[in-house]
Amino acid sequence: MFCQLFGKFLIEKEIIDRDKYKSIMERLAESRAKLGVIAVADGIITEKQANEINHLQTTKDARFGEIAVGEGYMTEEQLDALLKKQGSAYAIFLSVLSEAADISVSKVDELLKEFQKEHGFTDEDMNGLKNDDLEQIVPIFAFSSKSYVTDICRLALANIERFVTSDFYIDRIKHISQLEYRCLAGQKLEGDLDIIVGFASVGEQTAIVDIANGFSHSNISNLGIEVYDAIGEFTNCISGLFATAISKKGSMLEITPQFAYENQFAKGDAYVLPIHIHDSEVLLFISASDETKAGDMPVVRKIMAKAGGEVTLDSKGTVVIVDDSGMSRKILRDILEEAGYAVLAEATDGLEGVLAYKTYYPDIITLDITMPNMDGTEALKEIKAYDSNAKVIMITAAGQQHKVIEALKLGAKRFITKPFDKEEILKNIEEVLEG
Repeated sequence: MFCQLFGKFLIEKEIIDRDKYKSIMERLAESRAKLGVIAVADGIITEKQANEINHLQTTKDARFGEIAVGEGYMTEEQLDALLKKQGSAYAIFLSVLSEAADISVSKVDELLKEFQKEHGFTDEDMNGLKNDDLEQIVPIFAFSSKSYVTDICRLALANIERFVTSDFYIDRIKHISQLEYRCLAGQKLEGDLDIIVGFASVGEQTAIVDIANGFSHSNISNLGIEVYDAIGEFTNCISGLFATAISKKGSMLEITPQFAYENQFAKGDAYVLPIHIHDSEVLLFISASDETKAGDMPVVRKIMAKAGGEVTLDSKGTVVIVDDSGMSRKILRDILEEAGYAVLAEATDGLEGVLAYKTYYPDIITLDITMPNMDGTEALKEIKAYDSNAKVIMITAAGQQHKVIEALKLGAKRFITKPFDKEEILKNIEEVLEG
């Protein structure tokens, strides 16, 4: 994040222009590969192991290297060597800047001191920025008397960095009582804390669309249901990690179905963290009171379920997919159909799911736990009451362990975590069919 903040400072001081800055950032990206790419290229881990680590990052609040060492895929010594080989973004940026803009080392040092003074950064703050250490950076910009606000900010930024882009920067958090927005998508957490978490766009829409595309691997161009769906799933990932972390402190949170609002006002005690991605701003919205309202009239997020596929003699088995997220249904359907399974139907909530099971009688039905109208656990009860031999796989985000345990006690065969991992899905489907 240092490179983006210092680059913005240099543009404002007219040391470089935007084109020069973009050129420098492109050279930085070329010079600094991701740790996993280097590890695979050097033969330290396999591509399969790298993909597994990437998936584990959706359920564990840890860096790639930390997980790799924890899983026994590399040693601490190998990780240290990889980090040295990867190089410091800060050092590479200054080197490229000095060369591209013909700025002397002494001038760069002078500009760094001016940058530090203008922003009020301490020496410790500067070290955190130079090391891209979110643990140090986030409290500088997003300190709040409510510690969960800072925690959620860090989780959100870590997930943007992991799944969307590392080319972003943030401004200082704002404490607000009202927000007029173009759109606000996210979800509410209920329990020992009542918190609304979401992403809002108040003007230019590029940043929120970029998050949706980066997380869903899509190419959506405008705001709409597909963007809200992807943002909801991205928020769900953040919420799951937060719920997991807070459960270790003895607090319980329920993750509720996702929401979206357009052209309304959020009212009540809340915080917004401005996040700048590719010259566009998106706001991370976090409520600070259980009386805060995200809006009055939600958008109907329901993406109509796709018609069932054709069963052939070569089909490995039949499946019904139940999930309120159109993005999740599409990803799961594509994985299953590519592997030779026939998806008989899709449903968007528990009520539709129960009806679909009774109509199609599939070999397996997948049920998302968090859905509107009827959640996955209630749908599971009704399906098992109708057919005690029904083979049900639950779909869950991190932070819903108590729901998973309840579902397994009620007769679910397996559970699969979001975001999806292809190998995990196919392994569970095969084992349930064989069982």
